[in-house]
Amino acid sequence: MEEKKFIWGSPWGYRASMFTVAAMVFGGFLLQLLYGPFNFYFLHRPVNYIVGALMLILSVLSLSAKNNELAKRLSGIHLAASLMVFLLIFSLIMGLTPQMTSLPQNADLWARLGFAQVTSSWPFIIIYLATLMSLAMTVARRVKERRKGDLVFLLNHVGLWLVLAAAGLGAADMRRHVMYVQEGQMEWRVHSDDRQVMELPLAIRLDDFIMEEYPARLAIIDRKTGAAQPPGRPELYQFDPEKSKTSLLDWDIQILDYHYQAVPAGAGAYQYSNMPASTQAVQVIAQNHHSKIIRLGWLSPGNSLLPPSTLFLDDKFALVMAQAEAKRFVSKIKVFAQSGQETEAEVEVNSPLRVGDWLIYQYGYDNRAGRMSTYSSFELIYDPWLYPVYAGLILWALGALGLIVQGKPGRGKIE
Repeated sequence: MEEKKFIWGSPWGYRASMFTVAAMVFGGFLLQLLYGPFNFYFLHRPVNYIVGALMLILSVLSLSAKNNELAKRLSGIHLAASLMVFLLIFSLIMGLTPQMTSLPQNADLWARLGFAQVTSSWPFIIIYLATLMSLAMTVARRVKERRKGDLVFLLNHVGLWLVLAAAGLGAADMRRHVMYVQEGQMEWRVHSDDRQVMELPLAIRLDDFIMEEYPARLAIIDRKTGAAQPPGRPELYQFDPEKSKTSLLDWDIQILDYHYQAVPAGAGAYQYSNMPASTQAVQVIAQNHHSKIIRLGWLSPGNSLLPPSTLFLDDKFALVMAQAEAKRFVSKIKVFAQSGQETEAEVEVNSPLRVGDWLIYQYGYDNRAGRMSTYSSFELIYDPWLYPVYAGLILWALGALGLIVQGKPGRGKIE
């Protein structure tokens, strides 16, 4: 009769590895209940540098002794796979559970265990650090053993280690601020999370704010309540300057004239003008299907300086032009860095400006003023670990390309 292998015997199998990782997670839950979420600020520079360096040093030192069983177990494929399984589980929980920035006092057990703040929960942090350590020891062990296919293996694993280390250990160094800059002025101050004024090592001058709008939509509203009709499922006509006719409820509407920029010209009419205070305006003729009543007039959504214009259809309904929606808004800025660097650029949504380790995004404007907004708001993100992430991704991609060229992984396995 074959003797059963002891679960904790060497080398470790999947059962021993899964039990080990499960014990780490259980210990993390206890820490979570006792101390609350993990404080990422603890890993602020230079602590993250020290943690990363210690992992690399311990990985090298662990291989100095011959037949080091602990090193073999921590760098084995079974433990790595078990860690990845738990990381996947936490990722699924994070995707399926609404995440919170802070827990309310009456939070339930699920939230207090960290499932509502996965990335700052003790179980996730422990698994994350164990994964980094396992990867580092795997790389060190492979370098020592010098097996065939090492280059592809090392590119993949070193790249993965860099991405995970920079994204996690570097998270404490990332900073996000929102800066409000008046047109024609320079600003370098922001507010911290506790509403304290902070001075940044760069300043932004807003030279101009430009907005492009979609043609405003037409709608029929109740004159008493202002509700768009019909209630619950209102009909809105996305105005098309090239299409002159449409229908809303019981009314046929024909577009007679349209100005993207216009100002009142007296007697309810509008004329083209490129003045900063201009607004959209359209002249329409509306006829009721049943009563054959005809209404003629100008519509305008107005703005913070000009009142809107509506067309009364009957005693109950009116035809209006809704507020135009922003199509594109751009800020022309000049950035002054503390190093003396000066940069002029146009910043818009999804087209940020990089200045050193700072990314500057177009964040918002005065929504009530629209095109006449006198300020822009910018989101400034400081992320000095972004380049190591890029480097890791490049190595990872080169490793994947190497696998394709090589046709199969390098021979040999790490137990």
